[in-house]
Amino acid sequence: MIGHEMSREAILAPLEIAGDLRTRVNISVRVRGGGYSGQASAVATAISRALTGWTKSKKEPTIREDLRKRISVYDKYLISGDARMKEPKKFGGPGARRRKQKSYR
Repeated sequence: MIGHEMSREAILAPLEIAGDLRTRVNISVRVRGGGYSGQASAVATAISRALTGWTKSKKEPTIREDLRKRISVYDKYLISGDARMKEPKKFGGPGARRRKQKSYR
C-alpha cells in the first residue's frame, strides 16, 4: 500500500491508541490522490473517526469519550482533520501571491 515507514507509523497510530478496540474491528480504507504523507494522514483521520463513530453506537459512552481524549492528546487533527487548503489563484499574476514586478526607472 504505502511504502514509507513513517507513513505506516502514521496510519497505525490511531490503532495503537485504541488498544483492545482494534481487535474487535475490521478496517478497510481506499485512498486516492496526493502523496505518501497526505494519504497516510487521510487514512489515519479516517480510522480515528471510524473508531470514535463505532464506539458511539455502543452502550458505554465512557469508552467513546476516553478514546476521543486519548486521540486528541496524541494529535488533535486526527479527529478534526487539517483545515489548511491551497490558496486560490488571483488575477494579475501567475499564482496565488506572485505578481509582476514594477520598475520605476
